[in-house]
Amino acid sequence: MSSSTKNPATRTPTDAILESISDGVFTVDLEWRVTSFNRAAEEITGVPRSEAIGRLCSEVFRSSLCGDNCPLQDTLASGRPRIGTCGYIITAQGERIPISVSTAVFRDENGQVMGGAETFRDLSEIDALKRELEGRYHVGELFSRSPRMHKLFSMLPAIAASPSTVLLTGETGTGKELFARTIHSLSAHAGGPFIAVNCAALPDTLLESELFGVKAGAYTGANRDRLGRFAQARGGTIFLDEIGEISPALQVRLLRVLQERTFEPLGSSRTESTDARVIVATNRNLAELIRAGDFREDLYYRINVIRLELPPLRERKDDLPLLVEQFIRRLNRIQGRTVTGISTEALSLLMAHDWPGNIRELENCIERAFVLCGEGRIDIDHLPDELTLLAPRGHFGEGRAMHDMLDRQAIHAALERNDFNRLAAARELGIHKTTLFRRMKRLGMALPERDGRSSPKE
Repeated sequence: MSSSTKNPATRTPTDAILESISDGVFTVDLEWRVTSFNRAAEEITGVPRSEAIGRLCSEVFRSSLCGDNCPLQDTLASGRPRIGTCGYIITAQGERIPISVSTAVFRDENGQVMGGAETFRDLSEIDALKRELEGRYHVGELFSRSPRMHKLFSMLPAIAASPSTVLLTGETGTGKELFARTIHSLSAHAGGPFIAVNCAALPDTLLESELFGVKAGAYTGANRDRLGRFAQARGGTIFLDEIGEISPALQVRLLRVLQERTFEPLGSSRTESTDARVIVATNRNLAELIRAGDFREDLYYRINVIRLELPPLRERKDDLPLLVEQFIRRLNRIQGRTVTGISTEALSLLMAHDWPGNIRELENCIERAFVLCGEGRIDIDHLPDELTLLAPRGHFGEGRAMHDMLDRQAIHAALERNDFNRLAAARELGIHKTTLFRRMKRLGMALPERDGRSSPKE
């Protein structure tokens, strides 16, 4: 009889403790059948104890961590516990609940392995609180703790409610398109399309047909009518990025659209109208372009009705941890991985960088580190060389040197204890074998001549 189904009068103190705690606890035998299931496990999963015991754990505990990601399977294979692995379960009622899982080997009084034990904690309240706290820092898909950004956030609802043209300025990679999408999502045009056009990506002849459309026969190869972006954006928003790159001739046509809300497709004599909300963006100084004769002053005044200047990432570095967490969470969701975060040292190195490419550069950096990390936390070894090699020498100071020395000692000791079996040493250190190789390379450690592959610990 399982301890969880004993008569209350015969329960041991351990049984009473397991029944009183708020964490779900269950055990499995070596055939992966549930042998005990406490009260909290019943409440969290929605599965009665009587139905759980004797069934395969994957049938009872339907989790994102089942299969190849199973932490309990890893514990039984390695003998090492797993602590605080995050995932989710699907309850008997079909509800998705975020959880934190810890595992251990389950042994009898003689020390023989009987199976595995798993505890899991319902993180729903913590998750809700986290979303509530994040809500103070974001509008739509925009996240920030920066006072400068909060000032912009506070203006967005009023800007979204207005039909006026918006000019977004700022360096490349500061998130101008994301701002434009947020304005669109908050506006009365949210149910319509959001059409983005990069004006710098096309030569004038192609850009004109892209914006205004083409009638069949307008030029050689125009075999059919094609809608332009202004027509496609009816009832929605059109976003013209890099508007400072368009020629003066095309600026004249664009000015007419903004003034009269009308245009003619190439090859047509018939005027068409558009009600699309217009948002434009540039990373160039339009005032300087006007002085140089490269940008029309009347067009500048037409687009500069509402202007928002987005600060570069180097001026809002308090946002960096929030952005890193957001990128990791999104990559975990897309790739089905469980990277748990970023180490303090790696984050410190990110904070020391000036990010000339702004948020786009940071996102690319985190995606690269995410791929190399595999599991656990992103560390310095996973960051690009341009960050680690060009970091200020005094950034980590003596603390970094001490950390490297201790890291070398730990790796060397693990290799010796495992007869220079590299895979076994990596497992003992709790890292992947490729991570061990990268770390040894960074620390200037040569791989041992013998790798202990014949060792039974492999």
